[in-house]
Amino acid sequence: MSDDLFRPLGQAPRAVSRARVRLDPAALLPILAAAVIVAGSAATAWFQPQFRTASFEVPPPAPPKQPEPVARAPLPPPAKTGLDGVQAVGSPPPVVDTPYGRIDVRDPQSLRQPPAMAAFPDDALIESSRFGPLPVRASDGRRPFDVYAGASSGALGARIAVIVGGLGISQTGTQAAIQQLPGSVTLGFAASGNSLSRWMAEARRSGHELLLQTPMEPVGYPQVTPGENTVTVADMTAGAFDALYRSLGRMTNYVGVMNYMGARLTADADAMRAVMDEAARRGLMYLDDGSSSRSLAKATAMSEGTPFAASDILIDGDRDPAKIRQQLDALERTARAKGTAIGVASAFDTSVAEIAAWVHEAEGRGVEIVPVSTLAWDPEQH
Repeated sequence: MSDDLFRPLGQAPRAVSRARVRLDPAALLPILAAAVIVAGSAATAWFQPQFRTASFEVPPPAPPKQPEPVARAPLPPPAKTGLDGVQAVGSPPPVVDTPYGRIDVRDPQSLRQPPAMAAFPDDALIESSRFGPLPVRASDGRRPFDVYAGASSGALGARIAVIVGGLGISQTGTQAAIQQLPGSVTLGFAASGNSLSRWMAEARRSGHELLLQTPMEPVGYPQVTPGENTVTVADMTAGAFDALYRSLGRMTNYVGVMNYMGARLTADADAMRAVMDEAARRGLMYLDDGSSSRSLAKATAMSEGTPFAASDILIDGDRDPAKIRQQLDALERTARAKGTAIGVASAFDTSVAEIAAWVHEAEGRGVEIVPVSTLAWDPEQH
């Protein structure tokens, strides 16, 4: 009755189909077979416990593939340090304190004057004075000892420095020495010589390292004298440097000073201390020519921090060519025994000729002739 109230007008009720769904027996066969298999498996597991669980060997997972190694640029070598802990080549030069101010510690090779400029003084290394252009440390700490030094190979083996002094006195002798001697030979110019600026430039263009020979008080002075502007014990102990400055101002572009005579002064501790301190303050080395067994030069140089070297052999105490050759051979034996040797000679014709010939022969035997600064003890590099 209620259905009739909500039926749309004019529509008769639909007859519901009561037809039964009939299943095809063939379609049931797969289902029955699956049921039988499941039932059999269950029975087997129930009556045979060893089959209730199954164990399977699962292969371990393959290790992850490692990425290809990436090539890396080599690391820069660590900064080297010397015995005093100061950084050396390969790192920025640090600033260190010295008794003469703050300086940069750098590779000495990098401070050397370029060969094309060797004949010209470095203005930064000159102090203008009434005595002439005095050598001085540059404001950045560079020394004449560094800048005007000659070059060497740095190779291992026997090394010999030969110094030929007395140049500037004889014009012809000076020119002959500069022209005949190889550039590896160090030249010493007498402070009392002539035209020293001219000879300096010519010698430097030829590759020579230079020393300035300073007259110093000998035993028996003033009856025995090395010449004008002699540096005396009295002057040095009184702090009077005029005579020394007059010598230092005669020339430029030299690495250091060497004594001319001076047995009296070099044996006096106070006088030598003043000389060495002044040399160190100005950035110069000191070479002892070995003429006096009483010299205090080495001990004083080490206490005052002055670059220092000393001669092992006087080459031409006897000017006979055969004797000179014997001394040169002795110099070579010393170098082969010790590793280094230093010989001093004067610019006599026979000395220059013998030394020039011997140098070429010694180099052929594997001996390197080096500037004397190469063999000097340097407290700022050791």
